[in-house]
Amino acid sequence: MPLRVAIPDMVSPSYFPAIAAVELGFMREQGLDATIELIFPVTRTYEELRDGHVDYVGGSAHAPLYAFKNWEGCKLIGALAQKMYWFLIMRSDLKAVRGDLNCVRGLRIGAAPGPVDGLKRMLVLAGIDPLKDVTIGPVPGTAGAGVSFGVAAAKALEEGRIDGFWANGMGAEVAVRNGVGTLVLDARRGDGPAGAVDFTLPGLVTTAARVSGDPAQVEATVRALVAAQRALKANPAIATQAAARLFPPAETALIAELIRRDAPFYDARISSATVTAMNAFARDMGLLTAPSTYEQVVATEMAPLWTT
Repeated sequence: MPLRVAIPDMVSPSYFPAIAAVELGFMREQGLDATIELIFPVTRTYEELRDGHVDYVGGSAHAPLYAFKNWEGCKLIGALAQKMYWFLIMRSDLKAVRGDLNCVRGLRIGAAPGPVDGLKRMLVLAGIDPLKDVTIGPVPGTAGAGVSFGVAAAKALEEGRIDGFWANGMGAEVAVRNGVGTLVLDARRGDGPAGAVDFTLPGLVTTAARVSGDPAQVEATVRALVAAQRALKANPAIATQAAARLFPPAETALIAELIRRDAPFYDARISSATVTAMNAFARDMGLLTAPSTYEQVVATEMAPLWTT
């Protein structure tokens, strides 16, 4: 039976190295038969991992805490990329200024469970009450299976069902190119309050039982991830091939450019400083209630593979 690699947003650059590892044959080169599938939202994705229905998850690195209390039973085995990776897009007619979070006051912002944590914490740090000063909720039309969040958010913005959204780079690109959205915040590239860039990152996660019970398989999976990252960095154009089976034509045509922009962040290493910052964020959000060491969060035995 193929290994099931689940991600919470498919038509997106957010977890693309996981897509490439499967679709471009890097998993197969490591002797692994694997499939990539969409399970939304990320909170449910990790529940499926916890319950044994999928084998690996490419998702927000802080979000396993929704399913694995205080990191018990799961392990980060590598970073799909570095830094928090979502974008705040507002309706273009609002004339929002880049970096000014005050533009959300009194408006409707669409965000998915899990990613919304980053936005809420940034608003608090900017002196904005995410419960009173703005309405934050799901994007209409994203509850059904098979929907990719960012693209649905861009459509909802165009149709006036929301005033802005916090979502992936594909949704941001579509909204900006169509003239319906303005980029207000690019978290990965340093917009937002100090420290926000390190709230989370896209990680590759499996169960602690798999790490201890089948280390050879986990090592092979990490090798496939690193190979996919290197291949995408060397030639972002191959992203088009990786996306062809899974993306609609319009988004397939955009993905290589988005991967070119993200490629400098493709690094599988997870540093102790990254985990310290992420755990602090998780505590601030009420997701982490006990002290957690680097070794509890990360499968440190995989570290030698991150740079090989």
